[in-house]
Amino acid sequence: MSKEENPFQALEKIFHEPSRLAIMSALCTASDGATFGELKATCNLTDGNLNRHLKVLRESKAVRVKKAFVDDKPRTTLYITAKGLDRFNDYLEALADVMKQARKALPKSKASRIPAIGKRATT
Repeated sequence: MSKEENPFQALEKIFHEPSRLAIMSALCTASDGATFGELKATCNLTDGNLNRHLKVLRESKAVRVKKAFVDDKPRTTLYITAKGLDRFNDYLEALADVMKQARKALPKSKASRIPAIGKRATT
């Protein structure tokens, strides 16, 4: 079954982790890149957590890092790569397809699948 037939296959684990999803989403909106501090604040992450997730994204070539000194202070700026943008866009399309399938499979009423308190569900 191809990715077109089964969108679950296109859900890349690298992007599916919530913090990395937030980082990639933030970088998509940052045409001039985002500093480490900006990403840390936007994604509500600690230095260590952000570093760990950025390492994974760098190793997969989804983001690139530029280190420079600005006013004698180190500045790390992160950018989404063209390859990263393409892969992330594919991931988002697959996620949308998976969500559509889930919505179609849901019953009309959530209450119809939840047994009343004290009653056993019948199958």
